[in-house]
Amino acid sequence: MIIEVKVPSPGESINEVQLATWLVENNQHVEKDQEIVEIDSDKATLAVAAEASGKIELLAHEGDTLEVGAVIARIDTAAEGTSKEKNKKSPVTTKPSDTGETKKDDDKGEKGIKEVSSSQNVQNEKTELIISPVARKIMSENNISEKDLFDFFKTLRFGKKDIEYYLENGNNKNSAQQIHPLKREDSRQSKRQKMSLLRKKLAQRLVSVKNETAMLTTFNEVNMTPIIEIRKKYKTIFEERHGIGLGFVSFFTKAVTEAIAFFPQVNSQIDGDEIVTFDYVDVSIAVSAPKGLVVPVVRNAQTLTLAEIERKIKELANKARENRITLDDMQGGTFTITNGGVFGSMMSTPIINPPQSAILGMHNIVERPVAVNGKVEIHPMMYIALSYDHRIIDGRESVGFLVKVKEMLENPERMLFGGKNPVEKLLGL
Repeated sequence: MIIEVKVPSPGESINEVQLATWLVENNQHVEKDQEIVEIDSDKATLAVAAEASGKIELLAHEGDTLEVGAVIARIDTAAEGTSKEKNKKSPVTTKPSDTGETKKDDDKGEKGIKEVSSSQNVQNEKTELIISPVARKIMSENNISEKDLFDFFKTLRFGKKDIEYYLENGNNKNSAQQIHPLKREDSRQSKRQKMSLLRKKLAQRLVSVKNETAMLTTFNEVNMTPIIEIRKKYKTIFEERHGIGLGFVSFFTKAVTEAIAFFPQVNSQIDGDEIVTFDYVDVSIAVSAPKGLVVPVVRNAQTLTLAEIERKIKELANKARENRITLDDMQGGTFTITNGGVFGSMMSTPIINPPQSAILGMHNIVERPVAVNGKVEIHPMMYIALSYDHRIIDGRESVGFLVKVKEMLENPERMLFGGKNPVEKLLGL
């Protein structure tokens, strides 16, 4: 019996996909429910499983653009294929210093969403890596070890694109510069590769935002001393109590949800000739993943504690970096936070994530001299930026919102009292 493997529909309004990585080889024997191929859409990566056991014949190539419903393989349930496993699992022993734990930097604030701990406890244990044959072949050709990959990505699953990304960006002893002895400054070569559907969609959305919105950006700066001191004082007990690290993004997320109560227009969207304002705050957190920028959503952020926000951000960021993010994880969202500071950005004008109307940009923390009560002091300062759609958000709302976010970050106790001064709240003022 011959069973056809067809391209599934990743979601509504998606008509075509790109074949990202075959997880099996041609004429290999596959088992029922075994993942055999990864499909990239313009929003997420989808793994396709075999519907039956048998010998598989591959009919499409990696990188092919395919319509939903197209036949990409056939499985002959009456035949026996080769026994070589596509997803070969190999143990990797890691030292205590090579765990997925992230380095905490309380003074410089470079944690953000870039520093995401591995969800596996690999200390003094053996961890199985899942590597596709194509990826393993490239590794062999370029002398890349499994430990090199794990130390760089802090994930367990690798395909062809992950290895190519490592060759371009690896910074350890097997970096691209040393694997290929030709010096960059002496090279006159170029490389051409097809854009992924995710990158194409991202490009279209960015251009449409610039053309279809009246986007402006307002700036302010935040003295991060209070939050840094809180992290220094409570980071250990917080992690022991909640099992999660205390970062900066959770404070910003909480401050945003409180500030929106004063300026609900910032949490609005245009729908035709109507303005839709939401009672809830679903915060989209921009995450840089190997295949491009993705923006998973922390839902009902206004009801979450700092620990719950941290836990959700870690979960979503890990899924994004392991290419396990789903459409449901990214759909919706009423406001976005992006953290360019983890890459060293001092100041930027973040671009709106449509159909939302505003986005908050975080930047790096730098110690600078500032005037405090008539005296010059050195404090860790961060520039923050709010890009907004001027069609529905006026200057008063945008500036007022950013000032309110600044006030709550510099006085974190206000987040417990609806953004108001605790004494004024006590007095009923």
